[in-house]
Order: sequence, then structure tokens, then C-alpha cells
Amino acid sequence: MASAVAQKLIQRAKQAEELIVQLRAQIECVQQAAALSVSKGEEEKLSVENELLKTKIQGLKTKLVMAEIKNGVKQVPIPARQVKIEPTSPPAGDAKKPEPAVSEEKPKASKEAQPKGKQKNQTAANKNPADGDASKAKKPKAEKKAPEVDKPIDISRVDMRVGKIVGVKKHPDADSLYVEDVDLGEGQTRTIVSGLVKHVPIEEMQDRLAIFMCNLKPAKMRGILSQGMIMCASCPEKVEILLPPPGAQIGDRVFAKDYQGEPDELMNPKKKIWETVKPDLLTNDTKVATYKGSPLFIEGKGEVVAPTRANTQIS
Repeated sequence: MASAVAQKLIQRAKQAEELIVQLRAQIECVQQAAALSVSKGEEEKLSVENELLKTKIQGLKTKLVMAEIKNGVKQVPIPARQVKIEPTSPPAGDAKKPEPAVSEEKPKASKEAQPKGKQKNQTAANKNPADGDASKAKKPKAEKKAPEVDKPIDISRVDMRVGKIVGVKKHPDADSLYVEDVDLGEGQTRTIVSGLVKHVPIEEMQDRLAIFMCNLKPAKMRGILSQGMIMCASCPEKVEILLPPPGAQIGDRVFAKDYQGEPDELMNPKKKIWETVKPDLLTNDTKVATYKGSPLFIEGKGEVVAPTRANTQIS
């Protein structure tokens, strides 16, 4: 008896699905005719009927499953197929990342997986002797890239930021050098070597905020790689570390008011950017650090100053 009921339910489900197909076809026809005549009411009616049929089909399927379970038929879930995701190229002009494409093909063995000797033998075997002259033909020259437009050399190319000296010690091989661990808000400290032993006591170096140049090419100083430079007002008589304005925080960027822009990620030593900028970095009469007379400052917090030195070179 249960088996007969199940068969009827299956038959009704198939009939209902056929009706759905017919209704969908009718809906498409109605949608196409909508541009020529007002058929919105009919379309809504068919959509409602479609939803009712879907609900009815789902109910019939549920009854079918229950009847099969009651009749001792075991329900086995269909396992999901394992697929390989392959990237597809985006359409021309689309800057978005490519959507993954689904593929069930087995990956082909890569050429890299084959022994080099075997690859060479295969290449020699596949080479056509008649192609000898063609191989000697000149390859077309690659198109030359347009030369990069270089930015003007000024203080905007220099990345100066507030950092905190979280650790300091004397260089093991140089009496005049400190080795500092500096937090610049990058998630890890940088090692910076400074020649300040004769000018600043080590206890004044520890845990102080200062201005650091961060995009110099790293260079070894007596065997230790230095990843930046502390900015000071410097003259033969005295060297002073520049002071950030009150309220400055680790990682704050230092700008010159009249020369704002994005700094180089890493200054190219061949372009002599720092050597060109340095002569115009001075403290003014009021001890404010300036570039060509334009004050160095941190947005919303104030100007960078030297403790006592006016009209002094910054380096």
C-alpha cells in the first residue's frame, strides 16, 4: 500500500514539475509581451501560482520521503563532488580579481616535475631540422616602456615619522655609536645606528620620542645593519635630537607645509635625493625645523623644534 502511495506521489511530483516548466514558459512570454501591452497583473498572478506550485511540490516531496522511510527505504544523501578551482581571466578592462572557475579535469603533469635531461631530450626530438634557419631569425624587439615621470626632488620624497626608542646600547665595535631598537608603529622594531654617544647620554636615549627618516636604503655601520636615521640639529659644537610636538604619537608623519606629497617607498641612492634635500633643512630663528623656510609639522599637533639650536643644519 505504501509503495503505491509513493508511486502516486512521485507521479504527482513529476506532473507538478512539468506544470512549473509550462508556467515558466508562460511567464517568459508574458514578460516579452509586457513592452507592447499592459500584462503586469497576469504576470503577478502567474508568479503567485508558481510559488504555490513550488510549495505544493515541496510538500509532495516531503510526503514521498516520509512514505519511503515508513516503508523501510533508507535515505542516502548524495555526496558532493570534489572539484578543482581554477582562476579565469577577467574580461578586458575589468580591474577586479578573476572569479574562480569550476573544473573537474585532472591537473596535467607540469614540465617542472620532469627531469631537466628528459625535457631537453624531448625538445631535441620535437625540433624539426627544417626550422634551423627560422631559429636564427631575429626576434622582434620588445616595445620600449615609456620612461617614468620622475617627481621633483624635495622634502616630500623623504619619509619622516615619529618613533620611540624602546631599547638602546653601545655598539660593540664602535665607541661613538648607539644601536637603537625603534618602534615606528610598523608591528616590529627597526634597528637604527646613531653616532650620538658623545652628545646624548644613554639614559636620555631610552624611551624617548624622536623624528626618524625611514626610507633610506639600509646600510651596515661597523657590521650592524642600520634601517633609518634619527633627525638632529647638528653643528660642530653640539648635536641635538629634534623634538616632536606635544601629543605626537608613534608613527605620526612629518610634513613640510609647502611641500606635501607621498614619500618614496625607498629612496634610490643613485638619484641623490637626501643629498639634494639636506642643505635646505635648517632650524630657523625660533628653533623650528624647516625646509627652504617651510616649517616641518605634524598635522593637528604642531611643529618640530630643536631644544636650543637656532639657524642650525638638520641631519
